[in-house]
Amino acid sequence: MKEIKKGIVELEGRGATRKLGLEIANALEPGDVVALVGELGTGKTALTGYIAEGLGIKEEVVSPTFTIVKLYEEGRIPLAHFDIYRLGGSEELLDVGAGEIIGGRYASVIEWADIAADILPADSLLVHLSYGEGEDERRAEIL
Repeated sequence: MKEIKKGIVELEGRGATRKLGLEIANALEPGDVVALVGELGTGKTALTGYIAEGLGIKEEVVSPTFTIVKLYEEGRIPLAHFDIYRLGGSEELLDVGAGEIIGGRYASVIEWADIAADILPADSLLVHLSYGEGEDERRAEIL
């Protein structure tokens, strides 16, 4: 992954979330993993949508909560979008074939990545999303 600035980013509205998503997309290369962590409603899927936009993916990004993974083939590089909220751990993630996808030709974005943190590459970009002060405010801590 190309260099991306680490630290806390205040996300005041969708424009700021879009800017962060486009920045992350610009840094991605095949095999990279973006690990998203945060409570329900903190913007994991929205951020993933903006990452997809930055990669040139035209298809609308929705959370693959029940299918676990959605693959997007178009764009600068293909994207694997995982939502592992319903899984019990890393073994279940491997059971759905993630081992063949993560680290391969796709850039991967994994929502609820803390559920399977033990199998994620050490160089994964961790983005912890949380609520900000106002209704439309969120905070991203990039590690």
